[in-house]
Amino acid sequence: MKTFTKHQIELCRKADRSTQRLVFDALYAPMFRICQRYLVHTAQTEDCVLKGMMKMFQEIDSFIFEDETSLFKWLRQIVVNEALMELRKKNNFYLMPEESFPEIADQQDILSAMHAEDINKMILKLPTGYRTVLNLFVVEGYSHKEIAEMLNIKESTSKTQYMKAKSKLKEILENYRGEANGTFGE
Repeated sequence: MKTFTKHQIELCRKADRSTQRLVFDALYAPMFRICQRYLVHTAQTEDCVLKGMMKMFQEIDSFIFEDETSLFKWLRQIVVNEALMELRKKNNFYLMPEESFPEIADQQDILSAMHAEDINKMILKLPTGYRTVLNLFVVEGYSHKEIAEMLNIKESTSKTQYMKAKSKLKEILENYRGEANGTFGE
């Protein structure tokens, strides 16, 4: 996680271009990876990150410094919201069917042997709704109630999409396990 001092943030507030460039360069790649978990296409992801960065610099006066990681956390929230706004333009999360799914056993042994890039490729293969709920719940740590509010869906729909994502990932993991060369998606 990238850290910034209170002094650096004050320089950004004063529109110090060299400090803003330092912050931009330090945060672009991690924010790109965060957006990429939600948006599959690179151009969409780049636009999302740039919108988030612009919003951060435009609204930096409202930022409250708590510690050296707070700017990273604040921008992460902005970028996730930008990604969700982009997804809402093209997807209707409300229409996803609700069903009950049994809990699926963890595949920790397989996951521990995989590279992060392989796991990311698997997640990107998930349908948008599954991928979005999975990221919000597992990675960002939102509750199903919070996800439901963010996506304007029922809490049960969020839970269902999460269970479907896990089921689909299990299927993908089983395919991965069966590959002889140990690489995924090539």
